[in-house]
Amino acid sequence: MRWFKKSGKKPGWMVLDIDEGKLNFVHGKFVPAGRSEIIQCGTHVMDGAGLAKLSKDLGLSNYDCATILHPGTYQALLVEAPNVPRDELKAAIRWRIKDMIDYHVDDATVDVLDVPVPDDTSGRNHSMYAIAARNEAVQACVARFNEAGIGLSVIDIPETAQRNIANLYQDADRGTALLYFDADGGLLTISFADELHLARRLDITHAQIVSGGSEVVGRVVLEIQRSLDHFERQFSYISVSKFLLGPEPVETPLLEAMKQGLGIAVIQVDLDEVLDFAAQPASREDQWKLFHLIGASLRHEAKVL
Repeated sequence: MRWFKKSGKKPGWMVLDIDEGKLNFVHGKFVPAGRSEIIQCGTHVMDGAGLAKLSKDLGLSNYDCATILHPGTYQALLVEAPNVPRDELKAAIRWRIKDMIDYHVDDATVDVLDVPVPDDTSGRNHSMYAIAARNEAVQACVARFNEAGIGLSVIDIPETAQRNIANLYQDADRGTALLYFDADGGLLTISFADELHLARRLDITHAQIVSGGSEVVGRVVLEIQRSLDHFERQFSYISVSKFLLGPEPVETPLLEAMKQGLGIAVIQVDLDEVLDFAAQPASREDQWKLFHLIGASLRHEAKVL
Protein backbone atom coordinates (compact mmCIF):
# COMPACT_ATOMS: atom_id res chain seq x y z
CA MET A 1 0.00 0.00 0.00
CA ARG A 2 2.03 2.90 -1.30
CA TRP A 3 1.90 6.62 -1.70
CA PHE A 4 4.41 8.68 -3.70
CA LYS A 5 7.52 9.61 -1.74
CA LYS A 6 8.23 13.29 -1.16
CA SER A 7 11.58 14.82 -2.00
CA GLY A 8 13.89 16.64 0.40
CA LYS A 9 13.69 14.02 3.13
CA LYS A 10 16.48 12.31 5.04
CA PRO A 11 17.61 9.06 3.37
CA GLY A 12 15.88 5.83 4.32
CA TRP A 13 12.62 5.18 6.11
CA MET A 14 11.30 6.16 9.53
CA VAL A 15 8.93 3.37 10.55
CA LEU A 16 6.47 4.11 13.36
CA ASP A 17 4.18 1.94 15.44
CA ILE A 18 1.81 2.98 18.22
CA ASP A 19 1.33 0.30 20.86
CA GLU A 20 -0.24 0.67 24.31
CA GLY A 21 0.52 4.37 24.71
CA LYS A 22 4.03 4.09 23.32
CA LEU A 23 5.56 5.11 20.01
CA ASN A 24 8.11 2.62 18.69
CA PHE A 25 10.32 4.01 15.95
CA VAL A 26 13.15 2.86 13.66
CA HIS A 27 15.01 4.96 11.10
CA GLY A 28 16.86 2.63 8.74
CA LYS A 29 18.59 2.88 5.39
CA PHE A 30 19.12 0.03 2.95
CA VAL A 31 22.62 -0.05 1.45
CA PRO A 32 22.74 -2.19 -1.72
CA ALA A 33 26.48 -2.82 -1.82
CA GLY A 34 27.30 -2.95 1.89
CA ARG A 35 25.87 -3.24 5.39
CA SER A 36 22.54 -1.51 5.74
CA GLU A 37 22.17 0.99 8.58
CA ILE A 38 19.85 1.50 11.51
CA ILE A 39 20.44 5.16 12.21
CA GLN A 40 18.20 5.40 15.26
CA CYS A 41 15.61 3.31 17.02
CA GLY A 42 13.76 3.23 20.30
CA THR A 43 10.52 3.77 22.20
CA HIS A 44 8.90 6.93 23.53
CA VAL A 45 6.02 7.03 25.99
CA MET A 46 3.21 9.25 24.73
CA ASP A 47 2.35 11.54 27.63
CA GLY A 48 -0.56 13.97 27.82
CA ALA A 49 0.75 15.97 24.86
CA GLY A 50 0.36 12.91 22.67
CA LEU A 51 1.67 12.01 19.26
CA ALA A 52 1.81 15.54 17.86
CA LYS A 53 4.38 16.62 20.46
CA LEU A 54 6.50 13.51 19.83
CA SER A 55 6.37 14.21 16.10
CA LYS A 56 7.73 17.70 16.69
CA ASP A 57 10.37 16.52 19.19
CA LEU A 58 11.61 13.82 16.80
CA GLY A 59 11.41 16.06 13.73
CA LEU A 60 9.32 13.49 11.88
CA SER A 61 8.46 15.95 9.12
CA ASN A 62 12.05 15.48 7.92
CA TYR A 63 11.55 11.80 7.13
CA ASP A 64 9.68 9.54 4.76
CA CYS A 65 7.43 7.83 7.29
CA ALA A 66 5.86 4.40 7.22
CA THR A 67 3.89 2.24 9.59
CA ILE A 68 3.12 -1.44 9.75
CA LEU A 69 -0.22 -3.22 10.07
CA HIS A 70 -0.81 -5.48 13.04
CA PRO A 71 -1.91 -9.12 12.58
CA GLY A 72 -5.69 -9.36 12.57
CA THR A 73 -6.13 -6.06 10.73
CA TYR A 74 -5.36 -7.53 7.28
CA GLN A 75 -5.19 -10.84 5.40
CA ALA A 76 -2.44 -12.21 3.15
CA LEU A 77 -4.25 -14.50 0.69
CA LEU A 78 -2.39 -16.76 -1.73
CA VAL A 79 -4.20 -16.84 -5.09
CA GLU A 80 -3.50 -17.97 -8.63
CA ALA A 81 -2.11 -15.12 -10.69
CA PRO A 82 -4.69 -13.84 -13.21
CA ASN A 83 -3.62 -13.92 -16.83
CA VAL A 84 -4.45 -10.27 -17.51
CA PRO A 85 -2.55 -7.11 -18.54
CA ARG A 86 -0.78 -5.34 -15.67
CA ASP A 87 -3.22 -2.43 -15.61
CA GLU A 88 -6.07 -4.90 -15.01
CA LEU A 89 -4.26 -6.94 -12.35
CA LYS A 90 -5.67 -5.44 -9.18
CA ALA A 91 -9.23 -5.54 -10.51
CA ALA A 92 -8.77 -9.22 -11.37
CA ILE A 93 -7.29 -9.93 -7.92
CA ARG A 94 -10.28 -8.25 -6.29
CA TRP A 95 -12.55 -10.63 -8.17
CA ARG A 96 -10.44 -13.60 -7.03
CA ILE A 97 -10.63 -12.74 -3.33
CA LYS A 98 -14.24 -11.55 -3.10
CA ASP A 99 -15.36 -14.86 -1.56
CA MET A 100 -12.24 -15.23 0.61
CA ILE A 101 -12.89 -12.23 2.88
CA ASP A 102 -15.79 -11.74 5.29
CA TYR A 103 -16.72 -8.25 4.08
CA HIS A 104 -17.61 -6.77 0.70
CA VAL A 105 -14.64 -6.46 -1.62
CA ASP A 106 -15.62 -2.84 -2.37
CA ASP A 107 -14.81 -2.13 1.29
CA ALA A 108 -11.28 -3.52 0.94
CA THR A 109 -7.94 -1.90 0.26
CA VAL A 110 -5.99 -4.42 -1.81
CA ASP A 111 -2.35 -4.68 -2.80
CA VAL A 112 -0.45 -7.49 -4.53
CA LEU A 113 2.82 -9.32 -3.93
CA ASP A 114 4.07 -11.42 -6.81
CA VAL A 115 5.55 -14.88 -6.21
CA PRO A 116 7.91 -15.07 -9.20
CA VAL A 117 8.29 -18.19 -11.31
CA PRO A 118 11.68 -18.66 -13.02
CA ASP A 119 11.66 -18.51 -16.80
CA ASP A 120 13.05 -22.05 -17.09
CA THR A 121 10.25 -23.68 -15.04
CA SER A 122 7.48 -23.79 -17.62
CA GLY A 123 4.18 -25.30 -16.64
CA ARG A 124 4.38 -24.30 -12.98
CA ASN A 125 1.54 -22.46 -11.33
CA HIS A 126 2.10 -18.74 -10.89
CA SER A 127 0.79 -17.40 -7.58
CA MET A 128 0.42 -14.03 -5.90
CA TYR A 129 -0.33 -12.83 -2.41
CA ALA A 130 -3.32 -10.52 -2.23
CA ILE A 131 -3.04 -8.23 0.81
CA ALA A 132 -6.50 -7.14 1.87
CA ALA A 133 -7.51 -4.78 4.68
CA ARG A 134 -10.77 -3.04 5.46
CA ASN A 135 -10.85 0.49 4.07
CA GLU A 136 -11.97 1.83 7.44
CA ALA A 137 -8.97 0.24 9.20
CA VAL A 138 -6.52 1.74 6.71
CA GLN A 139 -8.22 5.15 6.82
CA ALA A 140 -8.22 5.15 10.65
CA CYS A 141 -4.51 4.33 10.66
CA VAL A 142 -3.70 7.15 8.24
CA ALA A 143 -5.95 9.63 10.07
CA ARG A 144 -4.27 8.98 13.42
CA PHE A 145 -0.90 9.96 12.02
CA ASN A 146 -2.28 12.82 9.90
CA GLU A 147 -3.86 14.39 12.99
CA ALA A 148 -0.39 14.54 14.52
CA GLY A 149 1.06 16.12 11.38
CA ILE A 150 2.78 12.89 10.27
CA GLY A 151 2.30 12.10 6.60
CA LEU A 152 2.60 8.40 5.84
CA SER A 153 4.23 7.37 2.56
CA VAL A 154 3.77 3.61 3.07
CA ILE A 155 1.72 1.15 5.07
CA ASP A 156 3.69 -2.09 5.25
CA ILE A 157 3.02 -5.59 6.60
CA PRO A 158 5.13 -7.91 8.79
CA GLU A 159 5.57 -10.48 6.01
CA THR A 160 7.54 -8.13 3.76
CA ALA A 161 9.42 -6.62 6.70
CA GLN A 162 10.51 -10.12 7.71
CA ARG A 163 11.53 -10.89 4.13
CA ASN A 164 13.82 -7.85 4.18
CA ILE A 165 15.68 -9.24 7.19
CA ALA A 166 15.87 -12.75 5.74
CA ASN A 167 17.46 -11.27 2.62
CA LEU A 168 20.39 -10.06 4.73
CA TYR A 169 21.27 -13.72 5.30
CA GLN A 170 20.44 -15.21 1.92
CA ASP A 171 22.78 -17.40 -0.12
CA ALA A 172 22.86 -17.11 -3.90
CA ASP A 173 20.44 -19.55 -5.56
CA ARG A 174 19.14 -20.81 -2.19
CA GLY A 175 16.04 -20.14 -0.12
CA THR A 176 16.05 -18.69 3.40
CA ALA A 177 13.43 -19.48 6.03
CA LEU A 178 12.82 -17.19 9.01
CA LEU A 179 10.60 -17.84 12.03
CA TYR A 180 9.71 -15.14 14.54
CA PHE A 181 7.45 -15.15 17.60
CA ASP A 182 5.97 -12.25 19.54
CA ALA A 183 2.83 -11.54 21.56
CA ASP A 184 0.67 -11.88 18.43
CA GLY A 185 1.94 -15.36 17.49
CA GLY A 186 4.46 -16.82 15.08
CA LEU A 187 5.29 -15.87 11.51
CA LEU A 188 7.19 -18.16 9.15
CA THR A 189 8.48 -16.76 5.87
CA ILE A 190 10.56 -18.34 3.13
CA SER A 191 12.33 -16.04 0.69
CA PHE A 192 14.27 -16.69 -2.49
CA ALA A 193 16.14 -14.25 -4.74
CA ASP A 194 14.94 -11.28 -2.63
CA GLU A 195 11.27 -12.24 -3.00
CA LEU A 196 8.75 -13.65 -0.54
CA HIS A 197 7.58 -17.12 -1.61
CA LEU A 198 5.76 -18.41 1.48
CA ALA A 199 4.21 -16.81 4.54
CA ARG A 200 2.43 -18.74 7.26
CA ARG A 201 1.16 -17.69 10.67
CA LEU A 202 1.35 -19.95 13.74
CA ASP A 203 -1.18 -19.50 16.51
CA ILE A 204 1.46 -19.80 19.23
CA THR A 205 2.83 -16.78 21.08
CA HIS A 206 6.31 -16.31 22.47
CA ALA A 207 4.87 -16.33 26.00
CA GLN A 208 3.41 -19.78 25.33
CA ILE A 209 6.81 -21.04 24.18
CA VAL A 210 8.37 -19.72 27.41
CA SER A 211 5.70 -21.24 29.68
CA GLY A 212 4.66 -24.30 27.70
CA GLY A 213 7.86 -26.30 27.85
CA SER A 214 8.69 -29.23 25.59
CA GLU A 215 5.09 -29.82 24.51
CA VAL A 216 4.70 -26.39 22.88
CA VAL A 217 8.22 -26.47 21.45
CA GLY A 218 7.49 -29.89 19.95
CA ARG A 219 4.34 -28.51 18.31
CA VAL A 220 6.33 -25.69 16.75
CA VAL A 221 8.99 -28.03 15.35
CA LEU A 222 6.32 -30.33 13.91
CA GLU A 223 4.51 -27.42 12.23
CA ILE A 224 7.78 -26.17 10.74
CA GLN A 225 8.65 -29.64 9.43
CA ARG A 226 5.25 -29.79 7.71
CA SER A 227 5.68 -26.31 6.26
CA LEU A 228 9.12 -27.13 4.86
CA ASP A 229 7.79 -30.35 3.32
CA HIS A 230 4.93 -28.41 1.73
CA PHE A 231 7.33 -25.79 0.41
CA GLU A 232 9.58 -28.44 -1.10
CA ARG A 233 6.63 -29.94 -2.97
CA GLN A 234 5.37 -26.54 -4.11
CA PHE A 235 8.78 -25.10 -5.06
CA SER A 236 10.92 -28.11 -5.88
CA TYR A 237 13.38 -25.89 -7.75
CA ILE A 238 14.25 -23.96 -4.55
CA SER A 239 16.55 -25.50 -1.94
CA VAL A 240 16.27 -23.95 1.53
CA SER A 241 19.87 -23.70 2.75
CA LYS A 242 19.34 -22.23 6.20
CA PHE A 243 16.66 -21.66 8.80
CA LEU A 244 16.72 -18.48 10.88
CA LEU A 245 15.09 -18.12 14.28
CA GLY A 246 14.28 -14.50 15.07
CA PRO A 247 15.49 -12.71 18.20
CA GLU A 248 13.94 -13.75 21.51
CA PRO A 249 13.82 -11.56 24.64
CA VAL A 250 14.75 -14.55 26.80
CA GLU A 251 16.38 -17.84 25.94
CA THR A 252 14.05 -20.77 25.23
CA PRO A 253 14.59 -24.42 24.22
CA LEU A 254 13.29 -23.69 20.72
CA LEU A 255 16.65 -23.11 19.02
CA GLU A 256 18.16 -26.42 20.14
CA ALA A 257 14.95 -28.32 19.36
CA MET A 258 14.92 -26.92 15.82
CA LYS A 259 18.59 -27.78 15.33
CA GLN A 260 17.81 -31.37 16.26
CA GLY A 261 14.53 -31.66 14.37
CA LEU A 262 14.91 -29.85 11.04
CA GLY A 263 17.95 -31.39 9.37
CA ILE A 264 19.25 -28.06 8.01
CA ALA A 265 21.40 -25.30 9.47
CA VAL A 266 19.49 -23.33 12.13
CA ILE A 267 20.82 -19.90 13.15
CA GLN A 268 19.62 -17.51 15.85
CA VAL A 269 19.33 -14.03 14.35
CA ASP A 270 21.56 -11.37 15.89
CA LEU A 271 20.96 -8.17 13.94
CA ASP A 272 24.22 -6.63 15.18
CA GLU A 273 26.00 -9.14 12.93
CA VAL A 274 24.31 -7.99 9.70
CA LEU A 275 23.38 -4.34 10.31
CA ASP A 276 25.24 -1.23 11.41
CA PHE A 277 23.49 0.34 14.41
CA ALA A 278 24.76 3.92 14.33
CA ALA A 279 23.92 4.85 17.92
CA GLN A 280 24.83 1.66 19.80
CA PRO A 281 24.37 -2.11 19.46
CA ALA A 282 20.73 -3.13 19.80
CA SER A 283 19.86 -5.05 22.96
CA ARG A 284 18.28 -8.48 22.75
CA GLU A 285 15.00 -6.98 23.96
CA ASP A 286 15.02 -4.18 21.37
CA GLN A 287 15.89 -6.55 18.52
CA TRP A 288 12.86 -8.64 19.46
CA LYS A 289 10.46 -5.75 20.14
CA LEU A 290 11.41 -3.71 17.05
CA PHE A 291 12.10 -6.65 14.74
CA HIS A 292 9.47 -5.95 12.07
CA LEU A 293 9.98 -2.19 12.24
CA ILE A 294 13.68 -2.74 11.58
CA GLY A 295 12.79 -4.93 8.60
CA ALA A 296 10.31 -2.40 7.24
CA SER A 297 12.93 0.36 7.48
CA LEU A 298 15.08 -1.58 4.97
CA ARG A 299 12.41 -1.27 2.30
CA HIS A 300 13.89 -0.86 -1.17
CA GLU A 301 11.48 -2.28 -3.76
CA ALA A 302 12.30 -0.95 -7.18
CA LYS A 303 9.18 -2.23 -8.93
CA VAL A 304 5.47 -1.83 -8.33
CA LEU A 305 2.85 -4.19 -9.74
